Amino acid sequence: MHFPYQSPDRRLGGMKSLGGFATMTASAASNQIGAAVGAHAFAAIGPAGVVAVRQFVAAAVLLPMARPNLRRFTWAQWWPTLALGLVFATMNLSLYMAIDRIGLGLAVTLEVLGPLGIALAGSRTRRDFLFVLIAAAGVYVLVLPGPSSDYVGVGLGLLAAGCWAAYILLNRLVGARLPGLQAPAVATAMSAMLYVPVAVLLVLHGKLTGMSILYAVGAGVFCSVVPYAVDVIALRKVPARLFGLAMSVHPVLAALAGLVVLGETLALHHWAGILLVVTANALAVTCSKWSGSPTVNPEM
Repeated sequence: MHFPYQSPDRRLGGMKSLGGFATMTASAASNQIGAAVGAHAFAAIGPAGVVAVRQFVAAAVLLPMARPNLRRFTWAQWWPTLALGLVFATMNLSLYMAIDRIGLGLAVTLEVLGPLGIALAGSRTRRDFLFVLIAAAGVYVLVLPGPSSDYVGVGLGLLAAGCWAAYILLNRLVGARLPGLQAPAVATAMSAMLYVPVAVLLVLHGKLTGMSILYAVGAGVFCSVVPYAVDVIALRKVPARLFGLAMSVHPVLAALAGLVVLGETLALHHWAGILLVVTANALAVTCSKWSGSPTVNPEM
């Protein structure tokens, strides 16, 4: 059998991309395991308490890495950074509240609609319209609207999706105005400050102790420390579309993490809905003409 010749540089580039994709998948797995670990603390400190600890951990990691010089920030740099902080605070809380109500796999699947919307934004082609229909069918099959459906949980998942879309747009803006991780670091610190009252109340009521804080810190490590360390390396090797493709596996990994860590069993229609949304996202990313820079997963 004849195989077409590939130059050593091309083969090396393919190996780097493959290695980068595997690294991004490992990062995604870490993220979903962290979310599942954090869910164990919901009963003791609630989703807001877990998000508060996660934000503190993320800020403690990112600020020393980025070392932002706040005195040199202009208003053109400050306002999108502050908006990014508000997006972080809202996205993480809405996602965790959705996980608490409808489960990890379903919540993350709904959240992935955010990047999918960005990938298809402004498109008028029949092919992209087909992707929208596939995603819509996936959401319908996933939820199967009825009297017993948790519409609040679904709404929170969609709010998280909207926040992820806003994160992508804001990240493009701050990425052009501030170097490195300065904007995400400051935004995370600002988000953490918003959760200080939550942490204070938990301490005063004696709830931020024992296993609850260990679970929340574990969520911070798996969802913030590991993904950021891994993604910063992987993004040097992975093109934007391949990064987006790696993001498509988040719902599947979330469902598996929910099954293994939390004992969440999904019905057949849930798996069917997840696979439809994942398929729509993967096709949209690989076929989209969007050329934005890849960004790390904002679930910090």
